[in-house]
Amino acid sequence: MTKILVIGIAGRMGKTIAGSIEDTPGVELGGGTEQTGCPSLGKDVGEIAGLGAKGMVVSEDLGSALEACDVVIDFTTPESSLQTLQISAEKGKPVVVGTTGFSSEQRKEVEQVGTKIPCVVAPNMSIGVNVLFKLVADAARVLGDAYDVEIVEAHHKFKKDAPSGTAVRISEIVADSLGRNIEEVGVYGRKGIAVRTPKEIGIHTLRAGDIIGEHRVLFGGMGENFEVFHRAQSRETFARGSIRAAQWILSQPNGVYDMQDVLGLR
Repeated sequence: MTKILVIGIAGRMGKTIAGSIEDTPGVELGGGTEQTGCPSLGKDVGEIAGLGAKGMVVSEDLGSALEACDVVIDFTTPESSLQTLQISAEKGKPVVVGTTGFSSEQRKEVEQVGTKIPCVVAPNMSIGVNVLFKLVADAARVLGDAYDVEIVEAHHKFKKDAPSGTAVRISEIVADSLGRNIEEVGVYGRKGIAVRTPKEIGIHTLRAGDIIGEHRVLFGGMGENFEVFHRAQSRETFARGSIRAAQWILSQPNGVYDMQDVLGLR
């Protein structure tokens, strides 16, 4: 039985991941951590996650919590996730990270950790979204420069980073497929006189209410539009994807992987 350690277990995603672990054959909740000062520290991990008592308490000592687990899942913040990766590397434990908002410098740190342990780092763990990534890459290659590309993402009002990590990844995939540099052609929202240039890729952000996550990619041509759209209806889709990644990463060599690797979409 694979034991999974959940980082940030008292948060919305942490609780959802713990609940999904409970429903997934072959895995079990091996522990949970929280940051210093969290009121859940010292309480039973199962009770915090709404699963009933598990006989383990929420800890702030990641190193100790890792001892009893086989793999780690982390959906927190870039700073927290980097700490998780670094300590896990010291302990030789594989990690699955669904955190978004990493800077370019932080991404380099992630790559360095990947030389020591296997880890899956992906902006979106949803299986459907990762199929969308594949479809968007294929569509961009086939449609080419004759079609304008606009990306629109919507999330709940509490989300901190904008645009979403998923939208950023979509823009990178489209740019790569079209032979463009997203740093040169990405346009983030428009105002005033904003005549569209031939190769720009538009990325637009919406924040409202409790939207779990929506991503729309529009390829606009002369006489037709082609759209790819994904809507997450529950955080469970991300949780179940991360558990699938956790089971997969256990048998992989050191390196940084993403959900395209996990799902065999490359």
